[in-house]
Amino acid sequence: MLKLNLALAVALACAVGLAHAQTAAPAPAAAATPAPASPASPAKKELAARVLVLMKPAVETLGVQLAQQPAMQIQQRAGLALQGVAADRREVLGREIEADLRKYMEEAGPLVRDRAVKLGPTTIAPMLEDRFSEDELRQIIVMLESPLNRRFQQTFPEMQRALAEKLVAEMRVDIETRARALEQTVGKRLNPTAAAPAPAAAPAPAKK
Repeated sequence: MLKLNLALAVALACAVGLAHAQTAAPAPAAAATPAPASPASPAKKELAARVLVLMKPAVETLGVQLAQQPAMQIQQRAGLALQGVAADRREVLGREIEADLRKYMEEAGPLVRDRAVKLGPTTIAPMLEDRFSEDELRQIIVMLESPLNRRFQQTFPEMQRALAEKLVAEMRVDIETRARALEQTVGKRLNPTAAAPAPAAAPAPAKK
C-alpha cells in the first residue's frame, strides 16, 4: 500500500502544519464561519468504513514508521559516538545498543501501530465521507480489491530491493569517498586545534 501510505503521511504533515498555522496566526475578524458539513448517510458511512479496512495495512505501516524515526536518529548518533571508542569496546557496545533498539521497536512498534488503527475511524473515515461521493468510494473499493492492485503491491518490495541493490553496487565507492571527506571536514570544524600532520621535510641541498 505504498501510494496510500504516502498519501497518509502527506495528509498527516499537512494537518500538523495547518494546526500550527492556525495557532500561530489568528483568523481575520471578518472571516465567515464555514457551515457545518451535512452528516453522511448510513450507506456512505458503511462504504467509508470498508475503505478504511482496506487501508489498514497502510495505516499500520505509517504507525510503525513513526515509531522507527526516533530509533533511527538514536542509532545514527550512537554510530557517530562509537567512532571514538576503542575497537574492542566498540563491538560490545554496538551489540548492546542493537539489542536496546530491537527491544524499543518490539515494544513501541506494535503500540503506535495499534493506536494508528484505532484513530482511523475518527480521522480518516470522516475525510473519506466528506471528500468522496458514494460512487467514488465504490470505485476506490474496486481499485483496492482488484487482483492487479494486490499483485502490484506484492511485487513492489521486490522491485524496490532490486533497485536498491543496483544503486548501492554502483554508488558505494562514490558515496563512501564523499562521506569520508565530509567526516574529515566536520571533524576539523569541531576540533580546529587538532594537531595537523607535520609537513614533509625539504630535501637537503646536494653537497658539492
